[in-house]
Amino acid sequence: MTTASALSLLRGVDAVVIGASAGGIDALLVLLDDLPARWRLPLVVVIHLPEAHESRLAEVFRQRMRVPVCEAQDKAQVAAGTLHFAPPGYHLSIERGGVFSLSCEPPVRWSRPSIDVLMTSAADAYGARLAGMILTGANDDGAEGLMQIHRAGGLTAVQSPEEAQVDTMPRAAMTRHIPTHVLPLRALHTLLLQLDNLHAH
Repeated sequence: MTTASALSLLRGVDAVVIGASAGGIDALLVLLDDLPARWRLPLVVVIHLPEAHESRLAEVFRQRMRVPVCEAQDKAQVAAGTLHFAPPGYHLSIERGGVFSLSCEPPVRWSRPSIDVLMTSAADAYGARLAGMILTGANDDGAEGLMQIHRAGGLTAVQSPEEAQVDTMPRAAMTRHIPTHVLPLRALHTLLLQLDNLHAH
C-alpha cells in the first residue's frame, strides 16, 4: 500500500508512538533491531501486559539496544533518543509540552495501559509532528488512537496483517482509516530510520 510517492512525502516528526499486544515483544525486537547509538527520536510503546506482574520490558530491551531504555514515569519529560515503555496497570498519556501522565482510570478496550489513550493524547500534544504504529495484536485497541493521529495530520503505519503473528489489531486499525503505510516489520524498521534521519536535519 505504500508507494514511492508516499515515501517521498515523508516529513519530520518529533515523536513515535507504538502499540502492540499478542506477539508484540517479538515484533518490537525486529522493528527496533540495531537502532544506532546516535538515535534522536523519542519512542513511546504500549504493550498489553498483565497488570499484576512487574514489567521486565525495559530490562529486556535495555540489554539488546544501544539507545537508552526506560519505563515512563509520571510528570517526567518525554526524552529525546530514548525508548519509553508504559508501566503495567496505568494508562500512559502525553500532555502538551511533552510530559508523561499516568492514571488509574478504568481499562479502555479491556486494556490498561491502553494504546488508544496514549495515541489520542499524543495526537493532541504533537499534532502533525507525530508518527504512530500499530503492530500485531488480538484486539482492536489502537484503531481509534491511530485514526486520531491521522486526523491530526500525523503519519500512521500498520504492520502488514499477513505478517503479523495475530492480525486482529492491524486489520482493526485499517478499518478506521487508510494508513500512510502498511508494511512488514523490516520495512517499518527502515521507515523509522528515515524518520530519525529527517528529525536530525
